[in-house]
Amino acid sequence: MPEKLSIDIARAALSLLQYLEKHPIEAIPDAPERLRTRVIRPLGETDATDEVTYTSPEAGMWELAQAATAAAAEPGAPTAIVEAAAALQAMVPPERLPELAAAQSARPAGIQLVHKGPYLVSAAEKVVNHLGEPLPVRPLMALCRCGQSADKPYCDGTHATVDFQDTKDPKRVPNQRDTYVGQQVTVFDNRGICAHSGLCTDRLAGVFHAGGEPFVTPSGGRMDEIVRAVRDCPSGALSFAIDGREAREQVDQPRKPAITVTEDGPYRIVGGTPLVDDEGVDVPRNTGVSREHYSLCRCGHSQNKPFCSGMHYYVGFHDPVIDPAAEVSLFQWAGGYPALLRMTRIFYEKYVPSDPLVGPIFANMAADHPERVAEWLGEVFGGPKFYSTEHGGYSRMISQHVGKNLTAPQRARWVQLISQSAEDAGLPADAEFRAAFVAYLEWGSRIAFENSQSEAHPPPNMPMPRWWWVCNAEPRFRASALAPIEETPEVVLPGDDETVSFQTHIKPLFPVPRPGVDEVRFRPLVVRRRQGARSGDPGSVGPWIDALRRSLEQGTGAGPTPLDRVRHVRLTATTPRM
Repeated sequence: MPEKLSIDIARAALSLLQYLEKHPIEAIPDAPERLRTRVIRPLGETDATDEVTYTSPEAGMWELAQAATAAAAEPGAPTAIVEAAAALQAMVPPERLPELAAAQSARPAGIQLVHKGPYLVSAAEKVVNHLGEPLPVRPLMALCRCGQSADKPYCDGTHATVDFQDTKDPKRVPNQRDTYVGQQVTVFDNRGICAHSGLCTDRLAGVFHAGGEPFVTPSGGRMDEIVRAVRDCPSGALSFAIDGREAREQVDQPRKPAITVTEDGPYRIVGGTPLVDDEGVDVPRNTGVSREHYSLCRCGHSQNKPFCSGMHYYVGFHDPVIDPAAEVSLFQWAGGYPALLRMTRIFYEKYVPSDPLVGPIFANMAADHPERVAEWLGEVFGGPKFYSTEHGGYSRMISQHVGKNLTAPQRARWVQLISQSAEDAGLPADAEFRAAFVAYLEWGSRIAFENSQSEAHPPPNMPMPRWWWVCNAEPRFRASALAPIEETPEVVLPGDDETVSFQTHIKPLFPVPRPGVDEVRFRPLVVRRRQGARSGDPGSVGPWIDALRRSLEQGTGAGPTPLDRVRHVRLTATTPRM
């Protein structure tokens, strides 16, 4: 029966492919290729069928997606059908996905491994990127496992062309659980499942020692810091015991299922998501490791597949490079929601309880208060609208301060301690970020102080604030005095009759490498401190400005050049300001 289903769906896919080659889907121009590589390929090649006519190409895709989804929901459905259904669901309108979710409701939620293929994710509740920003979620998804998909994190079938192997390396770190007894807490560690994220060694170097023996010295830190580090371990390798009893229920937090696609690294799974092989059998785990959270290999080179072993660092695995010309928000530069949440947790767990000024203010705070503050800050700094969507926006935040009668010393202490928490959490320490970050802390805390007074009348229906770089000064646009000295490239000016080349004549004029300078934007801040040129010395830079002007006038012929897309360019006879 399963084999017949596969053949039937493969034939239907081939019929649709033939139809789409004559009647393409405008919104999905690569639909024929996706049918070949992501649907027909896993199902297996089949004989050609008679030509089929559909009411529309979109209707044909929907019909096939429905059929494949229904087949994938059958008990014991082959992974080939599930993989094909996932690919088809990616090509239907998002508003129709609830119908497919209902059709596959009998299929258990979880992650299934395809032998030498992708991870098949069923009924995922939440998928986010490394910044905590939501990614599109479908009832079925095929996530890349070989590391070479051109559509990361989704599978595009490349594993079938690169001969991806999913076996464990016999030379992998052995499955061994070590015990480290301390004065207040005992730490358990299984190096055989460690993903080498560095979270424990970077954040608590007095307890966890990279490359050292013993790896753990549990008396080298406070118990609350050790517990936090153990709970933050993404691979599930760490646990702890108090008074001789392992506190697994404290390590495995009650979290909703979620998948995080880390930057240039593994998938991090939380919430106890089941993990089964291609036969539906539970994937064996190492001794004593967590089943609530674990890390799955995404680079294709782990020695301990399907789990991450840290090999992505050594093989140079990278996600597609984001357009360097794109503007970077404070939220992104900070490290996104995970970094902000780490900061607020440190603030409320480490500093607030022992502080006589701010401690009483938060004595009765809700258990999720650190999450709410991180969501607020994330939205203010340009991230997703988590706070507005889940808690009610600016009016809700103001309501939390009304009548509190905060004092000026309490406000100042809050700013001081949250700034220290940012240091502890490892938020960026560059001058530009801290200028913007501290500016918001001062502004926001003073607004809160003002609205908390008994005589205050907060203005109603105010929008969420939005915070940006101070004077638009971004750290990526400034040369650091601590950066290694690089040899200054020779500036070659074009001859009178020579075509101006951006790479040869224009880009070397920049005193600081600027992201995207040869892509979309061009900022004529190019002549400061070049070969003795000084601000206000027009004579030494006139030939360069002539070259820039010529390059702007030259956007003809074989199509637009990057300089044709200049925004608000102003060239003057004097040195442009940096």
